[in-house]
Amino acid sequence: MPQAPTRLFELPVQFENAARSWLEHGERTPAAPRFASSVVLIKDTRDGMSAWLGYRGESSPLGAASFPGGSVDVHDDDAMPWLGPSPAQWAAALGTPDVALARRHVVAAIRELFEETGVLLAGPDAGSTVSVTNQHEWMAAREAVAAREKTLAEVLQRRGLSLRTDLLKPLVHWVSPDFAHRRFDTRYFAATLPIGQEPRLLGSKGMWGRWVCIPALLADREDSALGDEIDRDNTRGRVLGQLLVPGSEIILEKLGKAKGCVAYLSHKRTTHAYQPRLVEVDGRLRLEVEPAAPPATTALPVIPPAS
Repeated sequence: MPQAPTRLFELPVQFENAARSWLEHGERTPAAPRFASSVVLIKDTRDGMSAWLGYRGESSPLGAASFPGGSVDVHDDDAMPWLGPSPAQWAAALGTPDVALARRHVVAAIRELFEETGVLLAGPDAGSTVSVTNQHEWMAAREAVAAREKTLAEVLQRRGLSLRTDLLKPLVHWVSPDFAHRRFDTRYFAATLPIGQEPRLLGSKGMWGRWVCIPALLADREDSALGDEIDRDNTRGRVLGQLLVPGSEIILEKLGKAKGCVAYLSHKRTTHAYQPRLVEVDGRLRLEVEPAAPPATTALPVIPPAS
């Protein structure tokens, strides 16, 4: 199987100062990356697949606009009811021998999705999910979890809910470029929108977020419509590649080619850590991404559904 060519990407706006400093002052020891998880929340529509994107601020390693996500937290190790693949099965799917770390990534993915959108991948049993997460009490619970006043485990326990880890699908593994001041070692997951739930911005932190039609977004990727709509200093006039990190851009491209959510989630993926590298091409700073080598084994271990 021939190897895919190396790709060049726009330098996202939040990396510009760090990239220039890296070149001007010489390469230094990179900052240690923090473990993080991100969830690509998707749904089928008449116009093609849609994904939830949100604005993340001026310095997020996940991009100025990105899928819900954030750092792994100490409370992601808390004991909590668990439905679906075991942590050991998740470690195999993520290609890591560290079972505890794999569990943290899965819990962080569900927690961050809940904090940022109110969508909760949990239910009373293996055949159902909680149906409503956008009422006042749920917003209060989200605010408390985001402020570290409550843990996700406490929210679940109070309502008799268990994590539905079978509703997550492992996607890809990305590490922030060496020159970035803030760096993430990020595991991306995918999930479809559960029945009876709808994303809603967090009251205290949400600035912008909405469903985006992926085919339409990619068709207009060379104009600044999305950045102008977000309407922040670091987004106005910026094209899609300057708002997203390469990992998010590639995920959107693959979503745009998929024949619906089921087909996308059923696709088998290899384990490989991608890390963009800073290069200068024709006087412009770009990010270069090398593809994974053709794998000896072509698929992740299959994660069985919850029994």
